[in-house]
Amino acid sequence: QVRLVESGGGLVQPGGSLRLACATSKHTLENYAIGWHRQAPGNQGEKVACINSYDGSTTYANSVKGRFTISRDTVKNTVYLEMNNLQVEDTGVYYCAVGALFGTCPAGPLRGEWGPGIQVTVSS
Repeated sequence: QVRLVESGGGLVQPGGSLRLACATSKHTLENYAIGWHRQAPGNQGEKVACINSYDGSTTYANSVKGRFTISRDTVKNTVYLEMNNLQVEDTGVYYCAVGALFGTCPAGPLRGEWGPGIQVTVSS
């Protein structure tokens, strides 16, 4: 059973920063690609970042490159999404998700389990 619990969302002004956290298990961190999706009302969902379990390599959506950073802490068994220079269009519900067991970050959506999601609102 994969457990994913997001935290760190909230309200921030444009240009501000937030750090999201996804708490999981050691087994999940070591064996699954883990990433973040976001969903805004009226928009198709988007995978914004992903980190591979085997080497820590990362991938990003073009819309967040240079502003968002995904990382992991193998002691705390947590994956983070550091979000800087946030814009109104970054508003949405952010979900931590995993890919296939022993798989790598896919080009498309992560097809494994998702966490419950957390709201991020960027507004002045």
